[in-house]
Parts: sequence; structure tokens; C-alpha cells
Amino acid sequence: MTDTPSTENRPTAAELERDRRDALRLKITRRKLGPSGRLGRAFLDSKLTPLIIVASLLLGAFAIMVTPSEEEPQINVPMIDVLVGYPGASAEEVEYRVITPLEKLLYEIENVEYIYSTSSPSGGMIIVRFLVGTDPDQAALRVHTKIQSAADEMPPGATQPIVKPRTIDDVPSVAYTLWGEEADGQELRRVADELKVELTRHPRVAQVSVIGGQRRAARVDFDTQKLSAFNVSILQAYQAIESFNWRLPAGSTSVADQEITVDVGQFLTSAADVAQVIVGVYGGKPIYLKDVATINDATEEPADYVWLGTGPAAPEKGLKRAGIDRPAVTLAVAKKPGTNAVDMVSDLDRYVDRLKGPVIPSNINVLKTRDYGATAKEKSNELLHHLLSATIAVVLLMWVTLSRREAAVVVVVIPVTLALTLAASYFFGYTLNRISLFALVFSIGILVDDAIVVVENIHRHFKLKWGEPHQVTTYALDEVGNPTILATFAIISALMPLAFVRGLMGPYMRPIPINASAAMLFSLAVAFTISPWLALRLFRKEFDGEEKASDDEIEFVTEEGRISR
Repeated sequence: MTDTPSTENRPTAAELERDRRDALRLKITRRKLGPSGRLGRAFLDSKLTPLIIVASLLLGAFAIMVTPSEEEPQINVPMIDVLVGYPGASAEEVEYRVITPLEKLLYEIENVEYIYSTSSPSGGMIIVRFLVGTDPDQAALRVHTKIQSAADEMPPGATQPIVKPRTIDDVPSVAYTLWGEEADGQELRRVADELKVELTRHPRVAQVSVIGGQRRAARVDFDTQKLSAFNVSILQAYQAIESFNWRLPAGSTSVADQEITVDVGQFLTSAADVAQVIVGVYGGKPIYLKDVATINDATEEPADYVWLGTGPAAPEKGLKRAGIDRPAVTLAVAKKPGTNAVDMVSDLDRYVDRLKGPVIPSNINVLKTRDYGATAKEKSNELLHHLLSATIAVVLLMWVTLSRREAAVVVVVIPVTLALTLAASYFFGYTLNRISLFALVFSIGILVDDAIVVVENIHRHFKLKWGEPHQVTTYALDEVGNPTILATFAIISALMPLAFVRGLMGPYMRPIPINASAAMLFSLAVAFTISPWLALRLFRKEFDGEEKASDDEIEFVTEEGRISR
């Protein structure tokens, strides 16, 4: 007779499950927590974690609002123009006696990369280009000091060299074109000169250039026979005109509690004033300029021309009709370094509107013919939209391939990481341009890797149900912490060499490795702090629900007295 094993001595399903969990718990918790596990455990129940999420998003929004928007990155390439005159000398003489010695002298300056020169009759120009990244103020100071040190070696008759720095910010950010149906070039130029004075006062404007139009001038046509008859030379007449055209402050006086400034002399304001200039004495009588020349109120010889012509698309630009063909004058406005071009152009638009009437007469129209702020804003907004589209695509991919809980974590992780990266980019001194924003679009695909690895491993451990949720989350994070750190720094080590490229392409492309590496570091920090905090709260309900279902099943089996899994 054989003995049948009693069902009372066989372990129940609940006992088997409990033993499995205990064994798994003992195996996992046997190892010591690493830095990632300890960091995640510190933030699991911390009240600072949600505050960090909100603060990061607000910091990113602030960075977007205050960071200047530009089309291209700022490249610091100092270029110095050196202008020198040598009246009466030929181009060959200017090159041999002035330009070549100055070139040799300027090549002695540190960080000079290239020198270009142009020689022409009576003068020449040298362009000194420094290495990328050289301080522009230091470059201009070095050039000026070097030239002054050799001032005594300049040939007799040569003028004092003029040192004029050039930077990328000298390129106009906005241009306003003045034109009118009845206005001529002289009137447009007069209004443009007045408008230039007003625009220069704006705190964000570096310089304003007036292009086109003709300035008012007195035209003097000398009669050589009369000059000989009165024994007056042209040089004598020129010096006489120059001596009459001056005005200097002579002090001030107080009258009736008012301070009155006293000036001596006056400027010549009309052709009649010029005609009354005394150019000499003959036979005991003064010789006036009108006695030896013909004076007309005219305009100066134009150095450049601006003309406004319109086609069929004129109404789309705010013009009344097509077929306009009128002279015009353009004011080109350059911004100060570090100024937000979008904000400056918006301020100037409102400022110009306020000047219509007090400065700009009603018969003159203002047309904005260049708007760097609008193009920069368009490019940055376009890339921000691509950034949003890429984020949505990644979230949808997580939803489809994993689950809605993993997608919910990615919804929070990506904006927080991008917000912190934008804030870091602002503090690094970068602007919002197509290169820096492209770096963020490029890094979206890799910055979610850390969060996905961490969250998916936490989810796997929740499915095993070997411990309580806090313990499971901590050890699941610690299990993949070191590989995640290694993978992150492997990507950073592959990107960072690009930041040390020399030449013009170095600073142009530098925002890509810098911003992408910053995004990877922030994604690692977020994966170790915010991702476990979110995963615990999203997966705990699922964990609690499965635990309850499992307990109900075990109780049912026990009451029936048989094992059925």
C-alpha cells in the first residue's frame, strides 16, 4: 500500500509566490546602493521635486524671452580699417612709401591673421584681420598704439592714419527708406539727417548711416580773370570762407534767474552769406567773394544713389500702387553688440511712427526695406515649432511602443531638459539662432534615452513585485545607473571635440556640441531625479491593483482547498 502525499504538507501558491519574492528581494537588496540609487531615493518623496520641475520650466520660458534672436551665431572676427592719405602722390608711391611700411609694422602685432591693402592716388587703405575670438577693443588698441609708435617714420606730407574697427554688428539690422511723390533728393536728405539724429539717441542703436540724396551746398564758380584782376588766389578764397564759417562758445551770463549761453561767430547758412565773405583787399577796398565768383544755392555732388521702384506686389508691402519710380534716401541702422534685434526693430518702428509729424513731414513716406529682426524671429520660431513637433513625435512613439505611462514621463522629461538647456545656453552667452536651436532638435532623440532606460527598468521591477514601491524604484534605478552614466558621457565625449574646431567654422558650429552636451547632462540629472519620482506615482496604482488582484486569487484558492494558478 502506497502513501499518498497529503495536500496539507504541499506549499500553497501564496507561499510559493512569497518565497519567490523573498529570494528576489534578498538577491537585489544584497548589493550596496550606488550614487544614482542614493540620488534617486533622496528625491522620491522630496517636496522639492515638483518645485524643481516648475522652476525649470519657468527658467526656460525666461531664457526664451530674454535671449537675443538672430539668424546666425555671433562670430567675433575683429577687422580694423587703417585709412591714410598722401595728397598728390601716385598709387605706386603710396604703396611704396606708406602702405608697405605700415603692413610690415602691423604684422608685428599679436594674433594678426591676414592683412589686405589697397593703394590709390593720394591715399590708401589697410584691412587688418585678427584671429577668431580676439577681443575687438584690444585689437583696435594694439593697431592704434603700433601706428603711433612709428608716427615719426611716416613720409612728409602723409596724413595721420585713421583706425576704424569693424565688427559683425556693423551690418544693418533694419533699414528705413524715405520717399515722396513730390519730394526731391535734397528734401529727403534733409529729413533723413534729422531722423538720423533722433534714431542715434535710441539706447540699442550703435550707428545710423544715410545713403542717397543730395546735401544742400553752396556752389562757387570762380572767374579766373577777376581773380587775377583783384590779385586773389583760389587758396586765399578757400581759407577766407573757412575762417568765416565757425562758431564757438564764449561763456554764459545770468539774467532774471535765467542762464544765457553766449556764442561767438556764426555758420554760413545760405548762398547770400557765402557771397558776402571778404576774400581780400584791393585798392583800399574789400573784395567780396561775389566779386570774383558766381555763387548758387545748389546740392553737393552725390556719392551714391537710392531709387524706389515698385512692381505688381507693391500693395502687399503697404504701398499705394505699382509703377512708383521716385528718388529715395535710406537710413541703415546697426545694433549694439548683444542687443536683441527683434526687440530693437519693434522699438524703432514705434519710435519712427511717433516722429511722423514732428520730424517727418506728411508728404514723405517711410518704407521699411530691411528687417533683420523679422527674419531672425521667423527662423527662430520655425525651429521652435520643429522642436515642438519633434517632442510630440517622440511622445507618440513612446505611447505606441511602450505605454501611456512611459509617454507621460517623457512629456515631462523633455520640456524640463530643454528648458534647462535653453537657460544654460543663455548663460553661456549664446543667442537663439538656427544653429543653437538645431542642436536642441538634434539632441531630442538622444536625451530621452536616459529617461526611457530608467523608467522601463522601473516598470519591469514593478511587474516582478518583489518589494514595496519605494524600494523597487530605488533599486531599479540603481541597477541601470552606471550604464546610463557611461552611455551619456560616451555621447558627450563624441560631441565635445567639435567645440575645439579652429577658424570661422569653430565658433559658428560651437553651439551644437555645447548645447547638445548640456542637454545630455541635464537629461541624466532629470533621469535620476524627476523620472523615478514620476514613475513611482504613475506605476504605483498599477502595482497596488495587481497586488490586490493577486491576493484575491490566493484567498479564493485557499478556500477551495486546491492550487490553481
